Amino acid sequence: MGGRDEGERLGAAELGAELGERATLVQFSSAFCAPCRATRRVLHEVAGLVPGIAHVEIDAEARLELVRALDIVSTPTVLVLDAEGRVVRRAAGQPRKADVIAALGEAV
Repeated sequence: MGGRDEGERLGAAELGAELGERATLVQFSSAFCAPCRATRRVLHEVAGLVPGIAHVEIDAEARLELVRALDIVSTPTVLVLDAEGRVVRRAAGQPRKADVIAALGEAV
């Protein structure tokens, strides 16, 4: 999974959902994005495997202000947030399960 975006911080107000106790997987998706469906399955599975992890999916088209603020340029884009909501990892495209688990290691 990609590089760091130091200083960016998201909370329940921005996400429309509560943060995970240990980390949060935030997925930006769009309606006709086939890789988004596969990404949803991977992130849901990982969140179910690792205690304290939340998965939040955001419709990029419905949340353009947030997409612009975070410089999201394609879907799916996944952000890994630590317990305080800081962005610790970012990746565009469909992630592999192993990469998501490794990225969570940085967040918790």
